[in-house]
Amino acid sequence: MTASTRSRPAAPRAAKGAVRCLPATPSRWRDVEWLFGPRGACAGCWCMWPRLSGAEFRRGRGAGNKRALRRLVAGGATPGMIAYLGGEPVGWCGLAPREQYPRLERSRVMARVDDQPVWSVVCFFVDRSARRSGVTTALLGAAVAHAAKRGARIIEGYPLDAGGKRLADTFAWFGLAGAFESAGFREVARRSATRPVMRYVVRGPRATLPAARARAAARG
Repeated sequence: MTASTRSRPAAPRAAKGAVRCLPATPSRWRDVEWLFGPRGACAGCWCMWPRLSGAEFRRGRGAGNKRALRRLVAGGATPGMIAYLGGEPVGWCGLAPREQYPRLERSRVMARVDDQPVWSVVCFFVDRSARRSGVTTALLGAAVAHAAKRGARIIEGYPLDAGGKRLADTFAWFGLAGAFESAGFREVARRSATRPVMRYVVRGPRATLPAARARAAARG
């Protein structure tokens, strides 16, 4: 059965312990396509907003952004991690070296903290059927392990800190501070009341710990 024809699982929450995260490689493009659906995750974004100027993003909204993401995947850039629950793709986390995201350089809230090289986690999308099932935390753990294997020593995120208030899912695509804390990230800067900059610092063999912590959270 192909990604374009299979139907979504009826109750993935019953298989919390089955969360598995894998890199977005060319062989998994169909899973990305199926997960994002006709809306490209949200409003035709296809996880390209952080990589483009406003004008470029608007020109490519929808099909153009989809082609751009597919080129990244096909070229081996691995622009994100895919979460699977019960064998189905249910979540996405976009990450790359910070230099690949020019939007961050133009942002006051997400401006550089210092001159150290970092990888940035910039986007989450979780299928409605799998939300609040530990998928985001699992993706963060996998993102840290993936970046560390490629030489990263600092992984950075820019989540929302809602102060305990419930947010609509559509406003949480940068992730929530609580999930980052659960994955071992710590706040290092804050230029907005609701937007901390959080980092995970890799220390030798400890790079594998976030993934293990994420698996434990997913089982819980």
